[in-house]
Amino acid sequence: MHTDTDRCLRAAQAKDARFDGWFFIAVVTTGIYCRPSCPVVGPKPENMRFYPSAAAAQQAGFRACKRCRPDASPGSPQWNERADLVARAMRLIADGVVDRDGVPGLAARLGYSTRQIERQLLAELGAGPLALARAQRAQTARLLIETSALPMADIAFAAGFASVRAFNETVREIFALSPTELRQRASRGPRTSVPGALTLRLPFRAPLCPDNLFGHLAATAVPGVEEWRDGAYRRTLRLPYGPGVVTLSPRPDHIACQLSLADLRDLAGAISRCRRLLDLDADPAAVDDLLRTDPQLAPLVDKAPGRRVPRAVDADEFAVRAVLGQQVSTAAARTHAGRLVAAHGEPVEDPAGGLTHLFPSIQALAGLDPEKLAMPRTRRATLTGLIGALAEGRVALGVGSDWDEARASLGALPGLGPWTVEVIAMRALGDPDAFLPTDLGVRRAATELGLPATPGALTRHSTHWRPWRAYAVQYLWATDAAHAINRLPAA
Repeated sequence: MHTDTDRCLRAAQAKDARFDGWFFIAVVTTGIYCRPSCPVVGPKPENMRFYPSAAAAQQAGFRACKRCRPDASPGSPQWNERADLVARAMRLIADGVVDRDGVPGLAARLGYSTRQIERQLLAELGAGPLALARAQRAQTARLLIETSALPMADIAFAAGFASVRAFNETVREIFALSPTELRQRASRGPRTSVPGALTLRLPFRAPLCPDNLFGHLAATAVPGVEEWRDGAYRRTLRLPYGPGVVTLSPRPDHIACQLSLADLRDLAGAISRCRRLLDLDADPAAVDDLLRTDPQLAPLVDKAPGRRVPRAVDADEFAVRAVLGQQVSTAAARTHAGRLVAAHGEPVEDPAGGLTHLFPSIQALAGLDPEKLAMPRTRRATLTGLIGALAEGRVALGVGSDWDEARASLGALPGLGPWTVEVIAMRALGDPDAFLPTDLGVRRAATELGLPATPGALTRHSTHWRPWRAYAVQYLWATDAAHAINRLPAA
């Protein structure tokens, strides 16, 4: 989008927050870069430059605006909408792969050479993987500086910097303030904190309908791993450096997030997973505008716009839960998953609530005895087959996976039919066009709305909803207002 100068100018002059994260505005006379919705008086058009990423603006020598904080804007929706190499690379960078494994590790996960990846990222984003990871480290450092009392040296290494000197230089270069000055500036405003936790605000593009998003997560919560408590969704997180616990609460203009981490090096990855779980980088205006063109869907969209797709923090975990939920009620699926957690999950401490375990890793589940599973023999075989394929790498569902390849490998496993494959594609892989024409709730809604009710006819009709069919499913499910997945539970 940054190459469409006229469109960028219109968005900047209108202070349109919908475009925050899509592109960044750099001002040559001041040397700063901003988000499109920056509230300050706009510069002259001839003094504006447009960049596709914060990293590209930083590489060009611009520093972040202290007023609008462009580094904290929602991420570009493109990286969750697309399945090409650049989008897969961006999802992996957000998950911290470059900080942990370097660019060679990123290339290995994607199956391309480092040169190919660098060339494509530079062409589309104006910055290579190292620069993009550096921008993310700077944002992580800023969060820790402003929301914790940690010594600066600890923050430097927790954010992923190789030295305190690199940390100081990067913070000063990007924010035009030293780390100490950043902390002093943040301390002037009101601050709320919980001992031992980091308190953050997760931005999103309005509107956001929290009902189905948090309602779905709460209704399907696995005992010991997830819970709804005091108006917030809470769950444990399995992270590269250790366990974590997150508390997420819907607010009118942001999601309140509290993170308790065993190792602060997991902060950036934890934030990325929470944003992915709640689909916070979505572009609801684009989704709803297209779905409104269908006369049957338009009233549903107008009634509660901004529905998101509830996704997952761990794709392997969700795939296992999808098989446990085959042909049983939501309550039965929770019971099966809870037994699996109690038998194979790793214990965690949660002084603030009732969470007790991490969901079992695939490695831990690889050794389970199928005869101890209280389910039909065929589903036991399906579950153990899926676990074996995930453990051996025959099925790859990580954030950098290829969606088409993942679908094909899942579909080749015995017992995984189209519904299971598509629900995994929707919620674990994050494909916005995943569709469930055989789902009972979808077919009931289609009949009620006067849409084709048979799977084949509904699939043909759904081509009008592409590439947002996963969002159409959320609106179709919402016709059953009494179902627990469609309403926020009581505090």
